[in-house]
Amino acid sequence: VQLQASGGGLVQAGGSLRLSCAASGRTFVNYFVAWFRQAPGKEREFVAAVGLSGARTNYRDSVRGRFTIYRDNAKNTVYLQMSSLKPEDTAVYYCAADDMMSLSPEGWNYWGQGTLVTVSS
Repeated sequence: VQLQASGGGLVQAGGSLRLSCAASGRTFVNYFVAWFRQAPGKEREFVAAVGLSGARTNYRDSVRGRFTIYRDNAKNTVYLQMSSLKPEDTAVYYCAADDMMSLSPEGWNYWGQGTLVTVSS
């Protein structure tokens, strides 16, 4: 499956952004999808993941309540709605897909190219 991430940009602290991850190539509904992020000089970290139907979600503690992950299988797209953004959310955000959900980047075989989110204070 091929993934295309988009929607990043520059936003002030407290603002909102919505990231999109568009999939093509294989049956999208068969894949779990996650968002990871990587800040300069830091390791890639798990942000959120969504199950096959969208009913099951998982978040890292620091974004729970501020970020929402959801999917539209008819459009082969997963979204990450980010609100109340903080400067520490600044990173390149990547979407990933696989047939199992994992909190580790090593557990995901398919990756998008990344989209930069910059939150100014």
